[in-house]
Amino acid sequence: MVPYDLELLAIALALILAYLLGSIPAAYLAGRLIKGIDIRQVGTRNMGAMNVFYQIGFLAGLIVLVVDIGKGAAAIALAFWLGTPDIVVLLAGIAAVLGHSFPVWLRFRGGKGGATTIGVLIFLMPWGIPIGLALFGLVLLLSRFPTLSYSVALVSFPFVAWLIYHDGVLVAYTIALLLIPALQYIPRVKEIRSRSGNWRSALLRKNIKDRM
Repeated sequence: MVPYDLELLAIALALILAYLLGSIPAAYLAGRLIKGIDIRQVGTRNMGAMNVFYQIGFLAGLIVLVVDIGKGAAAIALAFWLGTPDIVVLLAGIAAVLGHSFPVWLRFRGGKGGATTIGVLIFLMPWGIPIGLALFGLVLLLSRFPTLSYSVALVSFPFVAWLIYHDGVLVAYTIALLLIPALQYIPRVKEIRSRSGNWRSALLRKNIKDRM
């Protein structure tokens, strides 16, 4: 049996390190190192991979995407490795996403946390990977709207938790986790609606760059 004080230490380490992992500002660093810009001041002003794809380049965006997804997966893996209770493992995932959105290194002004959320969810539910990728590809093909496409892919995870893993706790956790990026996207959605004039125009725009 693990001594109580060591268990508390493991829990504290898992949560603190998860937040710090999430706080690694990959998109910000890519902007500064490659183009000398603050990614939060250009394009969609989001510190995320999609903005990096368009403002810096494909390779930089791909690297940022992998790092941001990896942060979420690594936070969960670390909590598992430390032997923390299941609830702490789940909280570590939330801590990583909050770290991305509110990074200590950048005065708590980060990104939406979508890619880091994906990292958490695919580690917990690997069967969600092929389903999410299929939905992303299908919606992107039909709509040419990257943000909508990966939003649909993300929304599929509660159904994966329910229909494949049959885990009510995981369903509730997934919904709660998805609320973090979802709530932060509300201003962006309103901006798209305002610029387009109506929802139909917003969804039917042909310029893929406008759909970030």
